[in-house]
Amino acid sequence: MNILILYLGFLIATYSVIANDVIQTLGTFISSNSKIKWWYLWAFSGSILTITLLVGWHFHGGDVSYGRLSQIPLPDPLPWWYLLAPISLMVITRYGIPVSTTFMILSVFSSGQLIEKMILKSIFGYTLAFACALVLYLLIAKQFETRASLRLMNFKKQKPYWLVAQWFSTAFLWSQWLIQDFANIFVFLPRQLSIVELLISMAIILLIMAYIFKTKGGSIQKIVNQKSNTQHIRSATIIDLCYGVLLYVFTMLNNVPMSTTWTFIGILAGREIAIKYILEKKELKKTYSLIIKDLAKVNIGLIVSILIAYLIHFFKS
Repeated sequence: MNILILYLGFLIATYSVIANDVIQTLGTFISSNSKIKWWYLWAFSGSILTITLLVGWHFHGGDVSYGRLSQIPLPDPLPWWYLLAPISLMVITRYGIPVSTTFMILSVFSSGQLIEKMILKSIFGYTLAFACALVLYLLIAKQFETRASLRLMNFKKQKPYWLVAQWFSTAFLWSQWLIQDFANIFVFLPRQLSIVELLISMAIILLIMAYIFKTKGGSIQKIVNQKSNTQHIRSATIIDLCYGVLLYVFTMLNNVPMSTTWTFIGILAGREIAIKYILEKKELKKTYSLIIKDLAKVNIGLIVSILIAYLIHFFKS
């Protein structure tokens, strides 16, 4: 029964985390490369995932989470009610709500002290991302985000170096996100995986990713598509590079898990306000409303995860 709970939890968590979180890193990539066959994009991102997974497994003694689960032991035995967290996340994902998978999944396994550290790091991530994106786009919006400057930025006339830059920035961002979020995916499995467990879990993740790419991101992709110019490769490249650098900074800071969703929403919020302020001040009120809605959505995950954590502690007692 315990093994069944382990693998069922892994399957549900893998689908839920990837479906909800992958759009943070690959959303702009999917939008700006919509004319490219989906399996090319899947093969590219899948190769980066495979390399990142194998590197983590090799250099961390079988721990693919890069040490982010070192403070979160796997309960033995694992009761059925731990499945409440990934099931809730799966339901929320089906409604297209971009919640924090870190809080939804990891909080039920974590101590109160670790949850506090996760929340503080995530709030800092949102604040820093918002401020960096706001300043950056106040400086470059006129040059890179005006309609005139983007009119020629279609797929056929795209400068080759922007295509190369986007694929490199996506690879960098994708690897940094995986280092952060492998903890959410593998929390139901042993902290040291055997080679067989590694290969089976990797195959499952790649299959789920194939489904996500084939459906062009699903419902949560709308969060990205609603933002200005995210379908343009040049704009997508700048977003991905900014996000990747921030995640790298947080990776180097410490191994406390954090909500990458909050960082992503912070970047989009700061960017959108700067673009509207520089180019379309009349649209600022609508932008504020959209940002508040996005922030409210990600806070749903925090509230639900806390409720589930309390519910599981109730079952424990």
